[in-house]
Parts: sequence; structure tokens; C-alpha cells
Amino acid sequence: MINKTEKKRNSVEFEVYGKYALFSDPITRVGGEKFSYQIPTYQALKGIIESVYWKPTLVWIIDSVRVMNKIQTEGKGIRPIKMGGGNDLSYYTYLKEVRYQVSAHFEWNENRPDLKKDRNENKHHNIAKRTIEKGGRRDIFLGTRECQGYVEPCEFCSGNSFYDDYGEINFGFMLHGMDYPDETGKKEFGLRFWNCVMKDGVISFPPPTDAQLTNRVIREGISIKEFEIGKNQLSVDTEYEAVMQGVNHADAEEGGAE
Repeated sequence: MINKTEKKRNSVEFEVYGKYALFSDPITRVGGEKFSYQIPTYQALKGIIESVYWKPTLVWIIDSVRVMNKIQTEGKGIRPIKMGGGNDLSYYTYLKEVRYQVSAHFEWNENRPDLKKDRNENKHHNIAKRTIEKGGRRDIFLGTRECQGYVEPCEFCSGNSFYDDYGEINFGFMLHGMDYPDETGKKEFGLRFWNCVMKDGVISFPPPTDAQLTNRVIREGISIKEFEIGKNQLSVDTEYEAVMQGVNHADAEEGGAE
């Protein structure tokens, strides 16, 4: 029996689905064979909601995901372009016929004190919910660009999942997410790992600052991108008016979704 997780402030709930998905460890993505994790990572789901609605003013936190369809894989022979030109035959293993329910909420990006004037909780929340209803602002990808996805609103834990009353499945040590300077305040890029367990089809994610996560710094000396309302960012007031009028435009900012 599924127990609904308690809704958090500024929460949104949506379903994302597609024919194929490839949720791989970014460390192993460069060339060669690619094999998908059996379930979406925190970072992949964060990238999806950021493709729906992203602002440097806020940070999306993924609370939980519910796996709706049976986990299935399909292998394909792919000829990716090599860095030096030409291509080799590689074997990619995708998830197929995927469908997930996601519960997430946003918090203010405390490393952006210069954007305090853009912190209108009600307007950001309404824009996010309305944009989910419209299917998002940018293209949705399920882990990688060739895996097109689609989003629509839902009530988390509604309907039947293949894994209802299935018990626990331990997926072992895997990627949780990525630490970017804009969100951590540190001039470094890092990765987070954790031991992932699914219970009756639901995975509850620890937040990025949780002590149980294992952190690894990949690169140092990275600068934080600057944003200025009216220059390379629209104000929430401007966006809210456009959304209420039915204008579904992308943000003026660049590099939103990860």
C-alpha cells in the first residue's frame, strides 16, 4: 500500500514519460558503451523540471519519484561521432516504455542575494504549475538528447504502479546529482553519490546537502555566472503576466536546464 509523501511548500507534481530513456553515470558517458541505470537519477529529474521552468532565483529539490511501468531494457547498435572524426559501432542499453510520477518543490537560491527582488513565492509557484500543464518550456529529455520525454500534471501516488506492494529493491551505490557553483556558492563542480533503495515503487531522495551523500570534487576554479534582471533575466512579474495571458515563451536566461 502506497502512503503519499507529505507535500512540501511550493511543491509540484507531474508525470513524465517516453518511449526510451538513458540515465547513465556522467563519468562513463564519454565514448564507448553506454548502459542506463534502472531508475532515473535525482539529477535527471531535476533537469526535467528545470526544462519545464527554471530561474536562477530558485533551486528545484526533487523529493521523490514513483516508477509506474515495469523496468525493461533494450539494446541498440549506435554509431556515435568520434572526437577525431569518423565513428565506431557502440552498444547502448536503454530503458524502454518509461513512466514516472515526480514530486518536487523549490527553495530560494541563497547564493543569489542580488535576486532577492525576484523572490515572489506565489507567482513562481503558479508559473511552474501552469507551465507543467502546457508541457514545459523547453524540450524534455529522459537522460539524453535522443530520448524525448513528455510531462503532464498528476497527483503523486495516484493510479497503479507495477511495483505496488513489491517491497524493497536496492539499486546500490549510484549517482545522486551534480553540485554547481551557482547553487553551492563554491567555485567548483562536484558529483554526489548515494545508496539508492526503492520501496513499493517509490524512491525518496535525500536533499543535496544530506550527510549520507558521498561527495566528489571534479573541477575547481569555476566562476559563477552573473544574472541581472532586465539584461539577461526576465523578472517574475513580467513572466507571470505573460503566462497568465497564455504566452508560453522560454526564459531570457541561457543555460537553465542541466
